[in-house]
Amino acid sequence: MIKAVFFDIDDTLYDTSSFAKLARRAAINAMIDAGLPLEFNEAYQLLTEIIKEKGSNYNKHFNILTKRVFGEEKPLLIALGMITYHNVKFALLRVFPNTISTLIYLKSQGYHLGVISNGITIKQWEKLIRLGLHHFFDEVITSQEAGVEKPDKKIFELAINKMGCKPEKSVMIGNNFQDDILGAVNAGMSAILVNSELTESEREYIKKEHLELDVIKDLDDVKNIL
Repeated sequence: MIKAVFFDIDDTLYDTSSFAKLARRAAINAMIDAGLPLEFNEAYQLLTEIIKEKGSNYNKHFNILTKRVFGEEKPLLIALGMITYHNVKFALLRVFPNTISTLIYLKSQGYHLGVISNGITIKQWEKLIRLGLHHFFDEVITSQEAGVEKPDKKIFELAINKMGCKPEKSVMIGNNFQDDILGAVNAGMSAILVNSELTESEREYIKKEHLELDVIKDLDDVKNIL
């Protein structure tokens, strides 16, 4: 019987991808209006490449952008980009429609809830607080704290130990097959994939390895599994 339920944050509890694109576009437009000498598409493509290189949790994307354009950092443009990005991001920050009702249900049924997320600890807590979700979780484990990122099984083992539970009585819910699902399974947990479609290669892998995996369209469907 499952005792502990762990969640990823981004694109699992709330729609990260949509708001992030809008916030980045707004930031680029603001920087161009203030003197960034690039066309929008060129600037946005450069920012996208920097994010891919450094990762989404890196906090100096705009610093690198101005340095690559001007040969040096431009504090005004950096600050303008950061403030615009965060203002738009926080204005659009919303949980998925059934996130809160699902968490309330799980709590009412006596499950212990936790988060396992790649990223900086304070930033992950900030997301949960701004989303109004922080009070639902007993433990929040990050890659910064663990010293490794998902899918390394060590971060899942740390989460299980902190929750005082056993792997076979724990489940991971996330949207990324590689990071969330395989990482959890390798740590001896069960897993649920949400808000994501399996690729053909992933389906073949599941069949080959005889993995038991629930795939759901909406967090509300968790109620029918646990």
